[in-house]
Amino acid sequence: MSQLLKTPLQSPDPGLRAVYAAKLEEFIRTTDNVVGLDADLMRSIDTYPLWKQRPDRMVECGIAEQNMVGVAAGLSSEGFVPFVHSFAAFSSRRAFDQLMMSCAFAQLNVKLIGSDPGVATQVNGGSHTANEDIALMRSLPNVTVLDICDAVQLRQFMEQAAAAYGVFYLRFPRCAVPRIYADDAVLTIGKAETLLDGGDLTIIASGLEVHEAVLAADLLAQEGISARVVDMHTIQPLDEDCVIRAARETGAIVTAENHSLHGGLGSAVAECLAEHCPTPMERVANRSFGDVGSLSYLIKHFDLDAASIAAAAKRVLPRKKC
Repeated sequence: MSQLLKTPLQSPDPGLRAVYAAKLEEFIRTTDNVVGLDADLMRSIDTYPLWKQRPDRMVECGIAEQNMVGVAAGLSSEGFVPFVHSFAAFSSRRAFDQLMMSCAFAQLNVKLIGSDPGVATQVNGGSHTANEDIALMRSLPNVTVLDICDAVQLRQFMEQAAAAYGVFYLRFPRCAVPRIYADDAVLTIGKAETLLDGGDLTIIASGLEVHEAVLAADLLAQEGISARVVDMHTIQPLDEDCVIRAARETGAIVTAENHSLHGGLGSAVAECLAEHCPTPMERVANRSFGDVGSLSYLIKHFDLDAASIAAAAKRVLPRKKC
């Protein structure tokens, strides 16, 4: 629990796009094998100045996401470590066949970035909304899938992904988001973080929904309900030990994710519980296609806000096995 900021949810950080660009610049400056690829979105992800400075290590692929992933596979086969960016809808849906065949099936070393997943797409609207990217990536057995909640996590997981061999998918919003973790937090891919302890139920959240889950726990506490909050940042491989422990110790689970109801975090947790520890659960997730609006509006519009998570908690509590 010490990982959580003492005064949580206050964000002194720049947008996560700036965090990504700074870390990629550091990789390029300090290594000889990390390269960056983009599909005409360098200005959107803040890597345009880096491309101007280091055109030898930054590749502009144009609006050709499938080809970009193929280029990344070729670079990986020659010993490079490519970080490949586009909006999540295009990194996942549009380039899925190339990711599967050229990267995952070929067991290469590619780090795929999906920015602005789910409601984080905001004014770009439904065509740019990726509510199914986790489901797609989870279907590939050797792809590590990460739903990132803040700047501290993004920095550390980019470092860990760069150091590890394999295909990684990192999804995160480009905008500034509330801080969850203290600067000295030590986070590990594949190991979930228990942010708040509680005995009545467990809220398992990822990405943007971690913030909402912490707020929901506070709402529930005001009604005398003690909620544990877990940041399940790694959707694949899932920290099954954490899920099973939470189920056994609290007896009820709520999942919360910025993704479709189908195939994402809630599905992964439900599969784990069904196999190891059947437990009453509720899922908070998107049940529709995307829409246009501000982040705060869309979170509420699609019932992804703290109040919706708290309501799901109160629905599941009567189903607990006492």
